[in-house]
Amino acid sequence: MKKNKLVAPVLKWVGGKRQLLDTLTPLLPKRITTYCEPFIGGGAMLFHLQPNVAYVNDINSDLILVYTIIKNDVEALIAALAEYKNEAEFFYSVRDWDRDKEKYASLTDVERAARIIYLNKTCFNGLYRVNNAGEFNSPFGSYKNPNIVNAPVLRAVSSYFNNADIHFTSTDYAEVLRTIPKSTFVYLDPPYDPVSVTSNFTGYSKGGFTRADQIRLRECCDELTKRGIKFMLSNSSTEFIYDQYAAYNITVVQAKRAINSVASRRGDVDEVVVRNYE
Repeated sequence: MKKNKLVAPVLKWVGGKRQLLDTLTPLLPKRITTYCEPFIGGGAMLFHLQPNVAYVNDINSDLILVYTIIKNDVEALIAALAEYKNEAEFFYSVRDWDRDKEKYASLTDVERAARIIYLNKTCFNGLYRVNNAGEFNSPFGSYKNPNIVNAPVLRAVSSYFNNADIHFTSTDYAEVLRTIPKSTFVYLDPPYDPVSVTSNFTGYSKGGFTRADQIRLRECCDELTKRGIKFMLSNSSTEFIYDQYAAYNITVVQAKRAINSVASRRGDVDEVVVRNYE
């Protein structure tokens, strides 16, 4: 399938890999026939590679709903987004829809997907964040002209989804990894191990991602290796991560930390890329 340059992330996501693609691409296997990304997030790597067969998963069911609607009903989604206004009062009224569980349950899938995209485009720092009750709680961003309706990109992504063989799921990542074919290449971009007590961010879904979860993920990587499945994983450059993946190839890369409430703390940071192949 010929790549379409308009196929690009439709959401800004914590830890998104768009700005690292030029660094990560040379580390990929030379040939990828089937692709799997169990923590899809904004999907920068998926949209960069545009594989013909892909297993796409995220524990955040609202996120997978957005992708499903883009595939199945993109014109209705674009029409719904056109009704949204970049105003604080309107933003908070939309944000509060999930506080009324009965009302939120009555929304159509298109309405829910449009809400997620709208909030992502207009909230502070484009930060998708929920509280322990699963309610969106990022504040209004006060942007002059956010691109709420990026119709060309939405249509291009929809076309890609419909012309490729994409398997969407919202389940535990280990379930996905257990069922993929041996010929699959896996890219893992999980919630990162925090580099400090104050840097931990796992608010894109309820529950968070602990060090026990990091160990479980490494055990899944061990299983992939035993099955002869190639994987590449991104994570923080912490002693804990180095210890976990000591048996694998580790490359240090520089990434920009763009999402931080304190401007002085944004900038280049070390990340690691772990691979079970040369």
